[in-house]
Amino acid sequence: MGINFNEFFRDELTINDIQKAMENGEVSSKELVMYYLSRIAKYDQDGPKINSILEINPDAIFIAEALDYERVTKGVRGPLHGIPVFIKDNIETNDSMHTSAGTIALENNISGKDAFLVKKLRKAGAVILGKTNMTELANGMSSEMQAGYSSRGGQVLNPYGDVGLFVGGSSSGSAVAVAANFTVLSVGTETDASILSPAITNSVIGIKPTVGLVSRSGIIPFTYSQDTAGPFARTVTDAAILLGTLAGVDKLDPATHKNKGRLQQDYTVYLDSMGLKDAKIGVFNKASNDYYESEEYDEELFKNVIQTLKNEGAQVFENIEIPSFHREWSWGVSLYELKHSLENYLSKLPSNTPVHSIAELIQFNKNIEAKALKYGQNKLELRESFPNTLRNPEYLNAKLEDLYFSQEQGIDFALKTYGLDVILFPSYIGSTICAKAGYPSIAIPAGYMKNGIPFGFTLASTAFNEGVLIKVAYAFEQATKHRRSPNITY
Repeated sequence: MGINFNEFFRDELTINDIQKAMENGEVSSKELVMYYLSRIAKYDQDGPKINSILEINPDAIFIAEALDYERVTKGVRGPLHGIPVFIKDNIETNDSMHTSAGTIALENNISGKDAFLVKKLRKAGAVILGKTNMTELANGMSSEMQAGYSSRGGQVLNPYGDVGLFVGGSSSGSAVAVAANFTVLSVGTETDASILSPAITNSVIGIKPTVGLVSRSGIIPFTYSQDTAGPFARTVTDAAILLGTLAGVDKLDPATHKNKGRLQQDYTVYLDSMGLKDAKIGVFNKASNDYYESEEYDEELFKNVIQTLKNEGAQVFENIEIPSFHREWSWGVSLYELKHSLENYLSKLPSNTPVHSIAELIQFNKNIEAKALKYGQNKLELRESFPNTLRNPEYLNAKLEDLYFSQEQGIDFALKTYGLDVILFPSYIGSTICAKAGYPSIAIPAGYMKNGIPFGFTLASTAFNEGVLIKVAYAFEQATKHRRSPNITY
């Protein structure tokens, strides 16, 4: 027999809905946490077994109760007071939960510290509900591995379709937890498309910030140059609120030091329903033929996006050129930096952790091959042979070329040439050039294809232009209201 929740509890709750109800005494943070836990039990871990959640915080209800009492006795900390948030399993927490990046080798790894962004969430009054499943090692394990699969957690499913529908990766669980209404918000991480692709395929808002806007410290790394954490939400408003909390200067992360003096703490100031009026938007529609012929593209829906932009007063520049878009990008940065960054991370783990190097991780997986190597570990084995000095000419040249061709001959070139505010890409085809530039992107739902699969687009701009992206995305969202909750009773 299940718990009967009052009529307030429903799909698609927003931060503002919840805060108003809490203020009026209609609902408590404790009740909210219990509601989401009941949905996780029913749909994520039973029924269709969507499997987006890897671990639940055993103290979540106690934390919610404390925040409820604080609300009454001291007042509200801010918009995230009592709001449940899930975080990806590669983000460290100093509590009873583990941080494993989906690996069995680190399934008992308990961090001695909170990641900087976790400290910020706790200070803002968020309830960290648990950890989400992810593509193992942020897709650093195997070229054969399915998006959303980890040896520790199994396969995350897309709530919009049957088993086998592409779920996006590597922040699959974080996107799905929000899409399936298992939480209000979640945090993912991206190196290249790891926030944008699951946001698009699960019809949620995903923001990949400028590298350095959000601290990287306390996150199991993939690269130094491209890694960033970012928010998932069902609305642009909620994503903007979460981004403002995550952003900050961290003395332990040099990438954040460039934020000093230009850090935006409140992105809700950009929530303008008229934000498309006179906005200059360049449409990139020169992707490969393979993309346009794939199941991820819908010509009619994409034309509808462009028409909406025009109807709302935007100046739309179609067929823009991005000179470097189709260049053959080197993967030297990710190849060398994963070796260096992951080796450093593993070497600092406590002595009772079973692995302290990539070589030991490879051997550990071989020893439990049936459990750990469903898809093999060819990516990991390739990286293991690389040096860890980051002085190799292939790496250095790749790093310099990535920046030059993605920035000066890429995003910045297009913005300046056409006088644009933002660039629009169908789905997430612009993820690589934006990732290599370290520039921000936002993923926005744009309807559903005839087979029910979500369709969306991404907006990109230059460094620290998150506010402009949010402004344009919000105006589009308000004009269309495309997102709908998935039917997860299958």
